[in-house]
Parts: sequence; structure tokens; C-alpha cells
Amino acid sequence: MSTDTTSSSQLTENGKLRHLIRIAGLSRDFISRLLDKAESYQVPVGKPPARDTVLKGHTVANLFFEPSTRTRASFELAAKRLSADVLNLDVNMSSRIKGESLLDTIYTLQAMQCDIFVVRDASAGIPDFITTNVQPNVSVLNAGEADVSHPTQGLLDLLTIRQNKQALDGLVVTVVGDIAHSRVARSLSEGLGIMGNNELRLVAPKGLDPDPDLYPGAIIGNDIDKAIKGADVIMALRIQRERIKEKSSLMTNHEYLQKYGLTEARLDKAKPDAIVMHPGPMNRDVEIAGPVADGPRSVITQQVNNGLTVRMAVLAAVMEARTT
Repeated sequence: MSTDTTSSSQLTENGKLRHLIRIAGLSRDFISRLLDKAESYQVPVGKPPARDTVLKGHTVANLFFEPSTRTRASFELAAKRLSADVLNLDVNMSSRIKGESLLDTIYTLQAMQCDIFVVRDASAGIPDFITTNVQPNVSVLNAGEADVSHPTQGLLDLLTIRQNKQALDGLVVTVVGDIAHSRVARSLSEGLGIMGNNELRLVAPKGLDPDPDLYPGAIIGNDIDKAIKGADVIMALRIQRERIKEKSSLMTNHEYLQKYGLTEARLDKAKPDAIVMHPGPMNRDVEIAGPVADGPRSVITQQVNNGLTVRMAVLAAVMEARTT
């Protein structure tokens, strides 16, 4: 299946969001407005969450054919807080494991008047494939596609950086870990490239290096200490063992922490006001030391909160495309 989704297939003729498959193809202004909308849904801690009726009378189907906690929960909460009816399809209970084709599943749910499909799948190209087979009034949102794309994660990461750095331009951003299998790194790279002249440094253990063609302009290497030096933002990624066929060459958890883990000593090499990020799930004392994850420079909890409001903003945006 092709994974080449252009901006024209994501946007309507008048520039509204119909589908969200990847960040590439969106404009800087469009992303800024999405992030602004997400912030409009944020309320102080301890206050009741923001609610809206923009999805009242509409149905959101969460189709997660790959495990998820944060993304699935936040999409469900986001839809409910926008007054949608929500259907969560459990892959272990769906007819797909009985041999039903993916398209038959989609057609069945369309017949039940589902308006928005939120899709996560371990195979590349699935969200894009669905967009070419749904009715004109149906939207598809990519909730994680193999190692290719995770656009709402990229957007929430951009929002978190903007809130802490007051800009998305002129920053040094270091991403450490299993870059080769990371859809998170891919989407963040796309977003940073659109939003400004940022320096992206990617550091990974040998064998988990990314394809340079997928990260034009990025500085790619294996030296974590060099990559962290002077960084404004540092994101740690876990090793995605489920995507690695040959596991015998992988380091033990202790070895990884020593060689590539984000420790307090390593963090001292970054700028004094550097922030620490992690998309989750997080393996403490493997890719990130506990004191760093819980430390004053960590914005990991903020990422989770931003994930909810970003997904509210995206859901509201596709509904705006239907009504204008």
C-alpha cells in the first residue's frame, strides 16, 4: 500500500481538515491554528475539563488494531468531551481476526453511521488506504501507523515545546533511542521542519540508526553526549522490541542506561533550561533515569495533558470541514 499522502488528500478544497494522516503537507499557519485551538481547551488543574458540543449527534469509532493506552484513552475522552457518541473496537473481539477484511469492517461501521474513524495499525499505509475507501462525509485520523507516522503525537509534542520555549523556531532538539522504528520521531521531524529553522539531532545505538533520507537536514549519530550538548529539548525513546526481529544484539537494560540512557549527569550537558520529553510508554532506568523523568525539567505529564486537548482540536477541525 502507498504511504504517500499529500496535503490535498488531507484537506478539503477550501483548506479545511478532512483527514489527518501525517503532518507533512500541512502549513505552518494551519499547525499554529490547531495548536491555538488545543490551548483553548485547556483549563487550570483542579477545574472541570473543557467541554463542547461540536460533535453532538456524531459518532467516533476508535479502531485500534495495535495496543495503546495514552492515545486510545485520550481520543476517547476527547470525543466524549466534544459530545460525540464513541465506539471502541477491541481487535481481540472484532471480526477481523475471524477473517473479515479491513474494508468490510469499515463498510459495516459506515452503515452504522460512524462519522470519524480513529485508526491505529501495525502495518504501513492502512490509514491512507482507508481514506480512499470511505464515503465523502467520513474522516480518518491516524492514531499511529507502523513506524511511519503518528501525527497527533507530533502535534502534542510541538505544543509542549512551544509552551515551554515560547517558539518553534531556532531550537536544538535532540531525540535519543530507537530512531529506526520510531513514528514519533518521524512526525516530530516533519513538524519541526515546517515550523521553523530548527536543528534536529538524532542519536541511536548502532543498528537502530534511521534512514537519512527520511530525515533531511537532521544530524544523525551514535554519540549521545555530543548530541545532548547545548540542546534546548531532549526526547528519550524506548527500544521497540516488538518491531525488532533480531533481538540477540540488543543491550541489556543496564547496558542501555549506561550507554544511551538519559541520566542526570548527561542532562547537565544540555542548556540549563532544557526540557525533557518522552512519548511513553516509559521504561524507567532504561532509556530515562527515574530522577530525570520526575525532575524539574521533565514535561512528560504536560505532554499527556496536551495529547487530550490536541486530539479535541483535531476532532473539532474535521467537524468544521463538514459544516463549512
